[in-house]
Amino acid sequence: MRQYNFYTYILTTASKKVLYVGVTNNLERRLYEHYYGVGNKDSFTNKYKCYYLVWYERHQYVNHAIEREKEIKGWLRAKKEKLINEENPQWRFMNSDIMEWPPKKICHSERSEESYTPC
Repeated sequence: MRQYNFYTYILTTASKKVLYVGVTNNLERRLYEHYYGVGNKDSFTNKYKCYYLVWYERHQYVNHAIEREKEIKGWLRAKKEKLINEENPQWRFMNSDIMEWPPKKICHSERSEESYTPC
């Protein structure tokens, strides 16, 4: 049986003043998209340059990841900080644990779900 991976994650800014909660099935690709502002140029993460990963958890089922995202989004900042502190008390940016950081720019015509080709 195939193992599926879905992630609920929290990003912050370089100053750690802003938090963003999201969900994805490809954490590497999603971090790249946040970093380069792929998609909506007026997005929250693009506006605040919020692309530093400080917490994530894996889920086997997408509905569990989405439920967890909604749960965390409903919390006050203090409770989100407590969650981060339990796993990452130094608020270390974890991006380089997931991928090369900062990521190389990718030609969009060459992008695929599984592989990244630098321009």
